[in-house]
Amino acid sequence: MAKHGNDPITFEIIQNSLQAAADEMFAAMRKTAMSSIIYEVLDMGTGIMDPNGEIASSGAGIPAFIGVLDKSVKVIIRKFSNPGEIEPGDIFATNDPYHGGVTHLNDIVVMMPVFRQETLIAWCANIAHNSDVGGMAPGSLTGEAVSIFQEGLRLPAIKIISGGRTIEPVMEVIKANSRMPDVLEGDLWAAIASVRIGAKRLEALADKYGTETFLAAMDSFMDFGEQSSLQALAKLPEGSFALSEEQDNGQIYNVSITIGDGKFQVDLRDNPDQLDGPLNTSRDGVMVAAQMIFKSLTDPYSPANGGSFRPIELLTREGSVFHAREPAPLGFYYEIELRVYDIMWRCLAHHMPDKLAAGHFASVCGTFVGGIHPDTGRQYTVIEPQLGGWGASRGGDGNTAMFCGFHGETYNCPAEINEARNGLIVDRMELNTAPGGEGRHMGGRGIVMDYRVRSEQGFLTAGYTRSKFPAWGLDGGMDGSPNFIEFIPKVGERKTFAAVSGLTTRKDDIIRVHTGSGGGLGDPRERDPDLVRTDVRNGLLAPGRAREIFGIDP
Repeated sequence: MAKHGNDPITFEIIQNSLQAAADEMFAAMRKTAMSSIIYEVLDMGTGIMDPNGEIASSGAGIPAFIGVLDKSVKVIIRKFSNPGEIEPGDIFATNDPYHGGVTHLNDIVVMMPVFRQETLIAWCANIAHNSDVGGMAPGSLTGEAVSIFQEGLRLPAIKIISGGRTIEPVMEVIKANSRMPDVLEGDLWAAIASVRIGAKRLEALADKYGTETFLAAMDSFMDFGEQSSLQALAKLPEGSFALSEEQDNGQIYNVSITIGDGKFQVDLRDNPDQLDGPLNTSRDGVMVAAQMIFKSLTDPYSPANGGSFRPIELLTREGSVFHAREPAPLGFYYEIELRVYDIMWRCLAHHMPDKLAAGHFASVCGTFVGGIHPDTGRQYTVIEPQLGGWGASRGGDGNTAMFCGFHGETYNCPAEINEARNGLIVDRMELNTAPGGEGRHMGGRGIVMDYRVRSEQGFLTAGYTRSKFPAWGLDGGMDGSPNFIEFIPKVGERKTFAAVSGLTTRKDDIIRVHTGSGGGLGDPRERDPDLVRTDVRNGLLAPGRAREIFGIDP
């Protein structure tokens, strides 16, 4: 083996190789998974951690998922701390937010230690949403859960493969608790294949450059991440900033952010107690939200690593909605993390106008439709995050039909896949032209989407936020339009929901999704008249609205 020094060029090559390995892990999982939520929507993430569980290289996937992986690995390291408990060929898993899972039981984290000779040099890890892990409701999500025990099978940071050999009883227990055991098993093996290919690449990298150089490169890049964050942090306005905001359920959420002395402190202690229902999140989940905002403000274009987030200080109160205590349910955790993300964003937007736009639709708008497939007789569950509108910025109008900030690099499932794999038909998907988001710069548009049910009997579960209080405008811009779901049965009255659990559906019923526009920015009467007329011609703005809000006769 050639001798390699600890020079910057070698370190850069190693760091880029880590990124390539994480991306290859992502590709392997995408190509071998069985669920469309993974291989089409890409509701997953991959990453590489150092021997201590710190993020060494963030891979592709949902930003909020990447931030889960280091926290999960650290729990494994603490739990299996005795000599011989972590060995080459071992693979671990968790989905329990009270045992390193961070999110909810549908999201399984799979982790593999990487060794060179006898030395632990790294961890490969991934996370993905699984269609059904048991519990009281199909799809494992329901607003009626009052305990995490009702939400599915808990994997409390366990070993699933030992020394390369599958622990079969564990796999059998996992499958036996799912309504879709073959799909769950297939997706789990896709995750295993992903970490194995990552481990293989890292072993070859350490063989080429040597263990010492390999580890030094990771340490160096983390120090670089910290310095980059500190330099950018020093350019942000110093001071303490606070916000209180009413939520759709009537609760008041509070945040205080202090910037200065090389620190970014987020204080969420003054918030409501945890709820009996599943609108809670773990402290680690809140940290992920803080990391996402911090990265956006400091160094958004470089890869994230453990060093990038060292300046963050997070203060929470155990037993609150933002730091739930076991056994609180966390099924719809993502909407609560989004609320944390959004109130931090809104808290700072007025003070950092060049970095933060007006509010976006700020909901995953998770839509779960299931039943027995009319052609195959098998259980199916559609799991769909929805597209919506983003807020206007000082540079122009907001983006239209994009996923929320929490969901990041994902895609909507093609209608052809939904119709082939699941018991429904996608009748339409169009831009939502409801009033809202007007300003000098307009908020981007949400969507209206119709699912028509084919199965004789099925269910609908959904949990949307920003329904009562839509996306917020900035500097005189108008608020956006709301997120909600409309149920139009073939027989009976149509109903409108922000949240619904286990609603019975029947053949030819319509499930209509409405996602909101983003907030506008600036006085609408300052908008370029030609742009207003173009919006009217394109059907995005009613003529009467143009006269009323913009003072322009189209």
